Amino acid sequence: MTSMSPYLYLRGLRQVDHTVFCVADGQKTYRDPVFNRDVPYSSGQQVKRSILDDMTAQLTEARSPVTFNFTLSGKGEKKELGQGEPWSPCDPTFADQLIGGWMRASKEGAPVKRRSPLSISAMRPLHPTLSWLTKEDITFDRSDHPEQHKVRVVNEHGKEVSSEEFLSFLQSENRNQAMRLWIPGDKVGPRASGMFVYDVAIDFRTLFSVSLNTFEPELTVNTITSLKAAGWQESTDKARLVCPEDRRKEIIPALSHSLVNWRVTSNQARTYSPQNTLAFALSSNANRLGAAIRAELTEESEYRRAQPILDTIDGVSVYTALTAKAYIPGVVASADALDQAEADLTARLLGYDYDA
Repeated sequence: MTSMSPYLYLRGLRQVDHTVFCVADGQKTYRDPVFNRDVPYSSGQQVKRSILDDMTAQLTEARSPVTFNFTLSGKGEKKELGQGEPWSPCDPTFADQLIGGWMRASKEGAPVKRRSPLSISAMRPLHPTLSWLTKEDITFDRSDHPEQHKVRVVNEHGKEVSSEEFLSFLQSENRNQAMRLWIPGDKVGPRASGMFVYDVAIDFRTLFSVSLNTFEPELTVNTITSLKAAGWQESTDKARLVCPEDRRKEIIPALSHSLVNWRVTSNQARTYSPQNTLAFALSSNANRLGAAIRAELTEESEYRRAQPILDTIDGVSVYTALTAKAYIPGVVASADALDQAEADLTARLLGYDYDA
């Protein structure tokens, strides 16, 4: 079975509860200009990283090794360490490199670059009114066992104050000091909740093949030689090297599982949300895919609000999990819907003629 289209489009709908997608600078948000409100999102780069993490875990393979480059310059006590560009191996025998792509530039030779065959969107609200940002204050509390912990107080010069002096101060001020810190919400950032979608476009033409174009190379000469020795064959038009079939059959089930079941892997333990997948859709037509999982404005007069819609559209396969029934009335769902979605995706990926 050969796909009529060289592209396959996927859309997943998820329910997110009181979580943080990214913790480096708090929850990422953007301003929706139509509904004039801040909405949370998980970047496409984070989604991609999470997919690749899950895929390599399914394959029980390590991520490809990265070389971190630094430059030590200067003399004596004035030496400085400068950060350089990290190098990836640019080797498609690593599954995360083949699926995720690479970029490497060095002084030793021409840059090599492979664009990922997966185009991945940010995970963003299905509709701006179907997402919420909530601030919360938190505490760091160890007051239940004060004998196990220590209170350290220093003066304005950084010298530690004795326990007697500190106790005298507390008595003079008629106050106590619990082993507890209050952390206001503006210090920890908001939490995200709501219904979110992510989209992925798969380019079958480059999914399991690497270009041999010498003007914009994806591979070095040495890598091409080693790939051919490992069983990679030239395509019919001699323009590409194609991944061996047995390796494709290893990667495809793991990739299918990851595209359906990935989870954000970089947030903190206290912000965990299972992010249940409510529905998953497959189509060779991106516009129809968007119509199958969408939101529609209600006719409420007080304020504009949307409701999620799962629709039956020609050319789109929609798989609805039982969890969707809690949020979308009238849907037909099944307990093994996501297993069916994974099996359908696997069959489509296996059915394409990559050697043509």
